[in-house]
Amino acid sequence: MCMIPDETERRGWQNPEEILSRTGLKEGDTFVDIGCGKGFFAIPAARIVGKNGKVFAIDANKAFLEELVRKASAEGLKNISVVNEAGETSVPCRGCADMAFFGISLHDFDDAGKVLENAHAMLKGGGKVVDLDWKKEEAEKGPPYRIRFSEEHAIELLKDTGFREIAATEEGRFHYRITAVK
Repeated sequence: MCMIPDETERRGWQNPEEILSRTGLKEGDTFVDIGCGKGFFAIPAARIVGKNGKVFAIDANKAFLEELVRKASAEGLKNISVVNEAGETSVPCRGCADMAFFGISLHDFDDAGKVLENAHAMLKGGGKVVDLDWKKEEAEKGPPYRIRFSEEHAIELLKDTGFREIAATEEGRFHYRITAVK
């Protein structure tokens, strides 16, 4: 796993509210953040989906989830369920989610294909998976080059998992965003 940057620093090059807005996330949706870390995307997603929506925040790091719970509690957010489990084994619901989201985390899993299979199982028919990840290029920020996924590799993984309507776009200087439909 790569080290999670400080949230203030990260906001300098990545705005979670703007990114989530571009994904089409809306009030009432069920959102699954796989590899959620300390909630950089899960907390803003909980605000967007509102009291009629739900966020499942999945991470294997218990300390990260405890920090996420503290942040959610401080904001009075009650629509987040944390799941302390690896993405390769976690399926907290089947056919319940409108969106499964990877916020610069898909490259970190031991078995990205299995994690995508689990995401596929959690999505409703027509639900979307969104993979926001580091471009496969040398950079001073982010994970080592050797573990980064190229857009082409990520797209192949999505196709192999049965996703369709796959579209890729640049998401700022360091990242790409791939959206696909179940």
